[in-house]
Amino acid sequence: QVQLVESGGGVVQPGGSLRLSCAASGIMSSIYFMGWYRQAPGKQRELVATITSGGITNYVDSVKGRFTISRDNAKNTVYLQMDSLKPEDTAVYYCNAKRQFFDYWGQGTQVTVSS
Repeated sequence: QVQLVESGGGVVQPGGSLRLSCAASGIMSSIYFMGWYRQAPGKQRELVATITSGGITNYVDSVKGRFTISRDNAKNTVYLQMDSLKPEDTAVYYCNAKRQFFDYWGQGTQVTVSS
């Protein structure tokens, strides 16, 4: 059974940092195209960052220079380091794993940026 389990969300003040983790089981995440998405209340889910099996990263413009996606293949885990957080980053963050016909999602973790 494939599971993606996110952790690391919480409440943080503007300008603060959080690191999200996505622990995969049932798959070798190292061969998957991994991504972080987010969905704010009343808005559509949007792609935040991706990392290929070869380590190539890509980011949505609104988080470039503030967020960093990385992977630890030995731990079968993908991370999202979020710095200089803004209130508009408030959302539920989801981990995603894609490969060929396979598309897996985690349950999400809430990130709230508020003073």
